Amino acid sequence: MKVRPRLPDPFRGPWRSPLRGPWLTSVFGTVLLVGIPLLFVTGLLSYAAYNPNLSPLNDKTPDKGLLGFYLFDWPTDPSWLYRLTQGVHVTLGIVLVPVLLAKLWSVVPKLFVVPPLRSLGHALDRLSLLLLVGGVLFEFATGVLNIQLDYLFPGSFYPLHFYGAWVFIGAFVAHAALRMPRVVRALRGRGFRAELRIPASRTRPEPADDSGLVAADPAEPTMSRRGALGMAGLGSLALFVVTAGQSIGGPLRRTALLAPHGRDPGSGPNGFPINKTAALARITERETGDAWRLVLRGGGRQRTLTLAEVRQLPQHRSALPIACVEGWSTPDQQWEGVRLADLARLVVPRGELPGVFVESAQPRGSFRAVTLRDNQVRDPRSLLALRVNGAQLSLDHGYPARIIVPAAPGVMNTKWVRQLNFGETTWPA
Repeated sequence: MKVRPRLPDPFRGPWRSPLRGPWLTSVFGTVLLVGIPLLFVTGLLSYAAYNPNLSPLNDKTPDKGLLGFYLFDWPTDPSWLYRLTQGVHVTLGIVLVPVLLAKLWSVVPKLFVVPPLRSLGHALDRLSLLLLVGGVLFEFATGVLNIQLDYLFPGSFYPLHFYGAWVFIGAFVAHAALRMPRVVRALRGRGFRAELRIPASRTRPEPADDSGLVAADPAEPTMSRRGALGMAGLGSLALFVVTAGQSIGGPLRRTALLAPHGRDPGSGPNGFPINKTAALARITERETGDAWRLVLRGGGRQRTLTLAEVRQLPQHRSALPIACVEGWSTPDQQWEGVRLADLARLVVPRGELPGVFVESAQPRGSFRAVTLRDNQVRDPRSLLALRVNGAQLSLDHGYPARIIVPAAPGVMNTKWVRQLNFGETTWPA
């Protein structure tokens, strides 16, 4: 009888942990099954908050096609909406990293099975795993890099992260549907509380099955499954402690060691975080000094106002936060300025108030111009702000005038405003 050569078994090499098996993998997978859909939904909401269907200026993924089917007009109530959704998105993404790595550790030998392709069905399964693992690593890596290195992907982070998310979630849903019966069997087969009471000295490999997760030649245990779960849990807790403060604000902001923006924003009325300084935006005295003018256009009319004339217009107050795509946000700041609706009425005296195209004095760079919806213009809390917390805006915070709109991403609150074009959605002809 011809003896077939024995194929290499990765579980007989360096990966012989007796902890690996369907139960441990299923526990990590269940946590991700809850966390990743929430991460995906809050990511979609973050994209919708830019109102990408409103203007090409707002849309950083112009070829999204059917992937933008869910988009809706972003509301202005509650004013803390974007602060909540983006804070959850970024903080949850960071917190899930240890669980994701633990899940990958629990199945990594299967990625090196020989031969890699055994049949057409096996090939399709491997392709789905490639999209799943590659997608999740890509999404987490680009997200973390964007948080740590602001403007690392100028003009490209949004499409990379957006399209990558759809590829990943498709593979994730397919994988979850295929593996769900096995996950249910594995979790029912071993009691969670009972497993947590088993020390390392009594830890034994799970019974071998057709999942291929159990090592054929397991090594002696060096920790229990309780220890493995505890390590992942403590890792997530530690990352929560050094991340969540950027969204919660207050004294906890100083604990946000993994959130480099605004950990020490300084003191005084303008002492709250920023991403883009005037120097980074190449704003000089020429753009913000005595020669500064505010140009209003709309309804076939145009008006030009000096800073003194803007200050003479009726002034109003709004208590609004600032929240950024990187996950950091501030509590409500006390803004003072002219309502966008009042400015619109100077050039569009009749009819419904339209949206507005906002142009900054910033000479170049992403989001130096955006378009706001009509509901954002009409909201009485939406201001062309001149002051904050009882003081004049600092140059880094947008002096002499900036936009502040409830529930909008930070980049939509344009600084160093020089022109408002009501009824326009892009650069006027």
